[in-house]
Amino acid sequence: MRARFLPASLSLLSLLALALPVAPAQAHFLELIPAADILPEQGDRMARLDLTFTHPMEGGPVMEMAAPVRFGVVAGGKTRDLTAALKSRKIGDRTAWEAAYKVEAPGDYVFFVEPAPYWEPAEAKWIVHYTKVVVDFGSGEGWDRMVGLPVEIEPLVRPYGLWTGNLFRGVVRKNGKPVPFATIEVEWRNDGSVRPPADPFVTQVIKADASGQFAYAMPRSGWWGFAALIDGDRPMKSPDGKSATVELGGLIWVRAVDMK
Repeated sequence: MRARFLPASLSLLSLLALALPVAPAQAHFLELIPAADILPEQGDRMARLDLTFTHPMEGGPVMEMAAPVRFGVVAGGKTRDLTAALKSRKIGDRTAWEAAYKVEAPGDYVFFVEPAPYWEPAEAKWIVHYTKVVVDFGSGEGWDRMVGLPVEIEPLVRPYGLWTGNLFRGVVRKNGKPVPFATIEVEWRNDGSVRPPADPFVTQVIKADASGQFAYAMPRSGWWGFAALIDGDRPMKSPDGKSATVELGGLIWVRAVDMK
């Protein structure tokens, strides 16, 4: 074999850097998780929701979450601003949020959040993930009503009352229009019972078809997050004043239940 010589410009530090394993980028998910996605017809009518910016499958770490720009609910053809109902809470030394909303009438309630942009130094970009979840109260109607977020997943399957193994389908939309071949990241909200055997098992990655539609069969009970990711149209200034890209996400949370 012919000997290979490295250029003199390649320093010892560069060699060491090449020898080190590269850590995969972790997927960020804004969790918007209700205590119950189907409220009982008799008893407590309070929808309680937790908002946490984290890595669901790995159980953390939790990222600091600034006060959301907007938090609300769509129901009965109306959009209600619930930003004032948000209360901060601590998970370790990081800030998360919670809210409660009393349901007054039967219907499907589409809760949504527009977070403040989050700066991710490891990827040198801003992250803005518009997130929603549907809570049903004795109705079964209104679950497919769109909020009108800049990036949003339109469910093609009712996003509650799903058995484990059911196929969840949706359409990725940007400003109301389908996004062909959009990338969707999928993670299960780990309760500590599963240890992924390798990094690719942490975040499932699928692509929409030419009409923006995608499908995924949920193999385990619990909460599943679907995050459609696209590039923002305009860059933003990074903390050091440089131009930086913006990752926009449209998320929806769906719960699967074991058939017993």
